[in-house]
Amino acid sequence: MTTAIRRAVPADAPALAELGAQTFFETFGHLYAPEDLRAFLDESHSEHAYARTLADPAYALWIAERDGVAIGYAQAGPCGLPHPDVQPGDGELKRLYLRASEQNGGVGGQLFAEALRWLERDGPRTLWISVWSENFGAQRFYARHGFEFVAEYEFLVGNQRDREFMYRRPA
Repeated sequence: MTTAIRRAVPADAPALAELGAQTFFETFGHLYAPEDLRAFLDESHSEHAYARTLADPAYALWIAERDGVAIGYAQAGPCGLPHPDVQPGDGELKRLYLRASEQNGGVGGQLFAEALRWLERDGPRTLWISVWSENFGAQRFYARHGFEFVAEYEFLVGNQRDREFMYRRPA
């Protein structure tokens, strides 16, 4: 079985919408009322949402495929986190998800590395990541890569407010 990671293109919007919704549901679906989950997925993980992001040169997405089947993805772009220290040139790893069956096999690390290379393609800059407060594995992973906790905020999923942590790695 061969795993390939490549930059996503506009034709990948349907696959990314399906993968994004599935991986979010696998990871967090148990936390939300069905109507909140549906509203969030319809807004944030629709084919239209991915098509819009793929068309914007300020953003980049990568897709991991194993034997032609999408198993994970990463999304990066300008930092949009609500922190007073965010500067216009700061970058953000916005999403990094794998199907549950594919986790802990190294693909997430490869997607992470691709996104960071792209974010720092013009040289080092401050990078940000947002992590759910109870996703301890992700917090440890990002800490191993030099990201430090700086603040928390509320992340909306439908009408539910989640406690989310912001991590930063200085340039």
